[in-house]
Amino acid sequence: MKGFDDVLTEMDFDFLGSGQHVMSVEGVRKALGNDHFIFLDVRTDLEQGYMVFPFAINIPLHELPKRINELPKDKFIVPFCTSIFRSAVAYTYLRANGFDEVKGLAAPVEDLVGIFKPGPLAKM
Repeated sequence: MKGFDDVLTEMDFDFLGSGQHVMSVEGVRKALGNDHFIFLDVRTDLEQGYMVFPFAINIPLHELPKRINELPKDKFIVPFCTSIFRSAVAYTYLRANGFDEVKGLAAPVEDLVGIFKPGPLAKM
């Protein structure tokens, strides 16, 4: 299992520049319906009350340490949030806790909503 120090050490310029740690909205659109992917909504319960993503598991970031066992390590986890910041924290936390297949959403929730408009939705 990688520790926090190991995960941070691998985040050098080449790693960050390559985009290995993020998934685009288009990538999400393509992965929806694939049971190997789990979308992890790390927004708070208050935020969840305004907009629910039925394809995602909601574990607020501040609850992730006590609820991490709810996530399978053999799936590809894609954390997302309103501002990208919390998904980056969730990415790092999951990687430091032995999750190998993780990418944070490289866009805010507002961009994610766009894939559910009629045009993009019809392409799914």
